[in-house]
Amino acid sequence: MGENGTPKVATGDISAGHNGGPPLDEHIPEWGSGPIGNYFYWKAAHRAAWHGASPGIVMFRIRRAERLGLTYDEYTLEILERGRHLQIEDAERIAEIKQARALKAKR
Repeated sequence: MGENGTPKVATGDISAGHNGGPPLDEHIPEWGSGPIGNYFYWKAAHRAAWHGASPGIVMFRIRRAERLGLTYDEYTLEILERGRHLQIEDAERIAEIKQARALKAKR
């Protein structure tokens, strides 16, 4: 900011009438450089799946995940992908999830 509270403007290659903002041709929208397709439908579905749970459900999932040695995200993703809550008896699937986590951490 300048002395009297006005924004400082670089006077390099800015032409008259330019507001000093970023160039518009370099902007990439959040859906990427391709067509928009169903972007907003997918975004709403993602928000509903991950942020729609009540605090009680979130706490239930956190306790279950900790008991199984998983993170909340891993446990919730398993519910969303497979439609069932993991149990102690699902040791093979839990081991697969932990192995995938270890491989992801190595990268």
